[in-house]
Amino acid sequence: MTTFVRLVRSPASSLARATPVAALALLLGACSATPPMPRPRAELPASYSARQGWHPVTAAAAMPTGGAWWKVFGDAELDALQRGLLAHNQSLAAQLAVYDQARAALSQARAAYAPVLSGTAGFTRAESPGGLAGPADQASAQLKASWEPDLWGSVRLQVQQGEANLRASADTLRYTRLSLQANLALSYLQLRTVDAQVRLADDTVRDYLHALQLTQGRYAAGVATAADVAQARTQWLQAQTARTDLDVTRRQLLDAIAVLAGQPAPGFELPPQPGLPEVPRIPAGVPAELLLRRPDLAAALQRVQAANAQIGINQRAWLPAITLGVSGGSQAATLAGLFSAPSLYWSLGPSLAATLFDGGLRSAQLASSRAAYRQAVAAYRLAVLQAMQQVEDNLAGQRVLQHEAAQQDEVVQAAEVSLRLATNQYKAGTASYLGVLSAQTTATQARNATLSLLNRRYAAAVNLIAALGGSWGKAPPAPAASRPGQ
Repeated sequence: MTTFVRLVRSPASSLARATPVAALALLLGACSATPPMPRPRAELPASYSARQGWHPVTAAAAMPTGGAWWKVFGDAELDALQRGLLAHNQSLAAQLAVYDQARAALSQARAAYAPVLSGTAGFTRAESPGGLAGPADQASAQLKASWEPDLWGSVRLQVQQGEANLRASADTLRYTRLSLQANLALSYLQLRTVDAQVRLADDTVRDYLHALQLTQGRYAAGVATAADVAQARTQWLQAQTARTDLDVTRRQLLDAIAVLAGQPAPGFELPPQPGLPEVPRIPAGVPAELLLRRPDLAAALQRVQAANAQIGINQRAWLPAITLGVSGGSQAATLAGLFSAPSLYWSLGPSLAATLFDGGLRSAQLASSRAAYRQAVAAYRLAVLQAMQQVEDNLAGQRVLQHEAAQQDEVVQAAEVSLRLATNQYKAGTASYLGVLSAQTTATQARNATLSLLNRRYAAAVNLIAALGGSWGKAPPAPAASRPGQ
């Protein structure tokens, strides 16, 4: 990408070309048009290794319209919370304000294309030293216009830098929104899992209470020992304690969801719901699509372009600044005399300003901008590598955890059979209560492990969606730099 110097024509351009100073400046500008550094490239593989041997079902490949990716979980409560996040989340509001600042900074850069017009007016009454002539009045009015033509392209580069910063801010806003949406989905799905664990804990407390009552009856009949009763009571009390501890986890999740949704945590409640959402299967596409989908990668690339523009700005710091100025006004002893021809005056002409010696300041600034460019390129390439890592990790998580869930289902079935057999043997008097206690503990742990595994599968699905940029299937077109709404 080569940068050329653009000459801005104006009504006063003939005057500028007529002066030797302007001609010399044009010659210096032509010699200083140093091409900026090349656009960075990111080496991307052709496919994800985690996709080998695994094909997601077709039904899950549909992307919800409007970017509402969380609708794949089919939960109306989650959808309502996501709408609240877009309307009331304060982190999102703060990032939107950062975007507005970047847009205002771009307007400031573009304002340098226009001339500056200023005016002054005044009236004074003064007495000369000694007071011989008496006090005298003086009225004045002046208009002054100045314009610095963008002969070397410095303003153009500042505008390009502002546009790149604006696009980076817009992409950062989208990435912030995606991250907050993912955090809300993770917290909500974990809450649903905890509610399922609460239901399981209630069932476990009830089953252990039934086992305690059964053991107490057998002890009264003389076929069980006091040790059996003590063990059954201990198991029942431990189950109650575990059930109570889940209330702390649920309250913390509710508070986190409240903050994400922009609501006060005190008094925020979500009632438990029956059932659990299905785990979606998300296709990953190809790695190259990340460059279009991931807003953080787009923001990193825009920062590279902004750093590149800064190099050009610092390169032009050695060139002189040419200003075309015109001023006119009137000065008279009375206000009425301001509008008479003898009181009028005007001036017109260019001026040239250049720094002849700065102790190496400009050289240091240029070296700093080149180093900042290399830093931005490295940050961009690192972001691409981390994005591919996140996709790989969560693709593997989907595949491995799905296989692990099928294995865990077999564990639960085997534990339930073992518990049923141990209970029947205990009732028949052919086995001690210790066998029932062990089987009950194993079955409870297996059921809890199933729910914990489900929560991990939820997290892998949500994190994969976030790693893909909140979409899948055909990559969406790159967004424009217009003000993104919440």
